[in-house]
Amino acid sequence: MNFFRRHWYNVGLVVALASIVYLIFAWNGMGILQKVIFMNFIVILLHQFEEYGWPGGEPAILNLVLKSSPTPSYYPLNQNTAMVTNVLVSYVFYLLPLFFPETIWLGLPPILFGLAQFVVHGIVIPKKLGQFYNPGLAAVVLGHIPLALYYLYHIHSTGVVTARDWLFAILYLALFIVVIMSKMTFTWLADKASPYPFDDEELKKFNVEEKLARLIK
Repeated sequence: MNFFRRHWYNVGLVVALASIVYLIFAWNGMGILQKVIFMNFIVILLHQFEEYGWPGGEPAILNLVLKSSPTPSYYPLNQNTAMVTNVLVSYVFYLLPLFFPETIWLGLPPILFGLAQFVVHGIVIPKKLGQFYNPGLAAVVLGHIPLALYYLYHIHSTGVVTARDWLFAILYLALFIVVIMSKMTFTWLADKASPYPFDDEELKKFNVEEKLARLIK
């Protein structure tokens, strides 16, 4: 468990690469919505690797840049919280719609969540960090946004989406954000005495502390 807690995003990269290979061979047997959903799942795994693996730096960005924590190695985000939250995001929230591609209200929330990521990675973090690029932005711009726009175009042009789908999707997304992304991550699993701190390698990626120091000067 300790290995996975430390390397879940590296494992995710392997899963993403294996999924790409599978998608290539299964392409002709999949419907359009299923293809988009599967690609979006792959992108979220690459997104997470970009944030935590290479170039990395998300622990410091969240704890230092966004939360101004005096103990950025383990509060409010720690290794355990990051693992639990991101695994739920990728392997439940993003992957579940793959098995029910025609259930539009289930597929819409990850699509909308991907679009919303630009607010954080394209506006909030750049403003606070003093530079436009930050880990996760490439996956948002090159993956989540194009896939979201195509998905939205397709469900509207084919008439498969209903007002009820939109209502259920928005409610589901709101519940997910409040319960998983907010309460669980920053309240229930946050621990000021956490035994699962990020190690120095994870914290020093992307030189976040140095970038903040330059801004103060």
